[in-house]
Amino acid sequence: MSSTPYPATRIPGSNVLAWTIGTLFRPLHGLIVSPSLLFLATLALMLFHPPDFNFHSVDRVAFGLLIFVVLLRVCALRNPLQFRSLVTCPMLALVLLAFYGVVSQPSDVETWSLFAAKWLVPFTLYQLAAYIFDDERSLLRFETFSLVVLAYLSLTAIFFMADAKQLIFPRYILDESLGYHAERARGPFLQAVANGVTINLLGLIALNSFRRKRLRGVLAFLFLAALPLAIVATKTRAVWLSFTLSIFALLFFSPSRRLRRTCLCFVIAGGLALAAAVTFADHNTSLGDRLEERGPVMFRMAVYQAGWEMFLQKPFTGWGATDMQPELSKRISDFHQDQFFFHNTYLEILVQYGLSGLLLYLWVIVDLFKLGRKHNQASLRSDSDFLDTQFRKLWPVLLGVYLLNGSFVVMNYQFVNGFIFTVAGLLLAQNRRLKAAESSPSGS
Repeated sequence: MSSTPYPATRIPGSNVLAWTIGTLFRPLHGLIVSPSLLFLATLALMLFHPPDFNFHSVDRVAFGLLIFVVLLRVCALRNPLQFRSLVTCPMLALVLLAFYGVVSQPSDVETWSLFAAKWLVPFTLYQLAAYIFDDERSLLRFETFSLVVLAYLSLTAIFFMADAKQLIFPRYILDESLGYHAERARGPFLQAVANGVTINLLGLIALNSFRRKRLRGVLAFLFLAALPLAIVATKTRAVWLSFTLSIFALLFFSPSRRLRRTCLCFVIAGGLALAAAVTFADHNTSLGDRLEERGPVMFRMAVYQAGWEMFLQKPFTGWGATDMQPELSKRISDFHQDQFFFHNTYLEILVQYGLSGLLLYLWVIVDLFKLGRKHNQASLRSDSDFLDTQFRKLWPVLLGVYLLNGSFVVMNYQFVNGFIFTVAGLLLAQNRRLKAAESSPSGS
């Protein structure tokens, strides 16, 4: 009997079907191999989705796809899911607390959108970033993304200040019927404080890039010259204060001489820009008038007093999202508006969720600071990398900017929340690598 094997039977169309299936799944394979690109694309879409408005939901689709891709990647690489880490427990508790408040009371699309922007999106991006940004290439992509977004927001703010509104994109930024502070450089967030705090955070990232000489030459000069102008264009005192404090913190406490010299130039340039803007701006919109304006301060004090009284009435259970706004409106009689907001992240959490919510949020803040704790410098990456020793010293300044501005606005902005928690996820990923290297026999 012949031992020659029979030729494989060809099924008509099988090769075409296999090729078609392979072609369709090839983009998915690319995303699994390099998920950082999808992560950054999702963040970019979130940049153009302001809260409180029924805008497009493309960012939600990208967010769901990102979760799906990361889960596939975890299964393909057989990486264990790690939930025991700083920030995770209190943030997860806040997500569940907020979710219970949403589903237990009548809600709408806006309520779900705010829940996602404040709690679900930052918590998820924090966890995903710890898995995705695990190599030098992905970290450099994140740094490049931050610089590109900073350039866009800075140019948009400067165009607004120079009244070159035909250059502002997207056009909904100029729609006075949407959002707040239509007379200021508010960017795609439709709120000047959110725009300013984002520019401040990204500006600190750019300063870190300049220190490491990744940002240099004419490009570095353009970035550093545009930053104080963009901050001034927001016409927001909280943004001016946080930017000034962050620059002075680096000026006096940064170990980098290059960075200290740059911050000194910022102080001089910021002072000149402010003086020029006050001198040459139109009287009705001058920054001097903005500095002397007392109406918003009196309004905020009335809101704070009403909020404190609401907290004392329900200190443990809170008022919930549905009852909080109507009750606040009833307690303020000196000002007439359609809606009242607390303009303070911590007060809103205290009134809405009670003491338990505020304690959980303070736990999150403490854990965020712990993420940047010093490690053995020999085990950290070289100073040419994004997450080097000096970046960990910059991390408390980044958090300080975020938390200070949270005292003047409710952080409902998913890009701002997502960005700060993404950076926290980068530090978490590095901490895990360092811990694994220190515990391994070769690293001991």
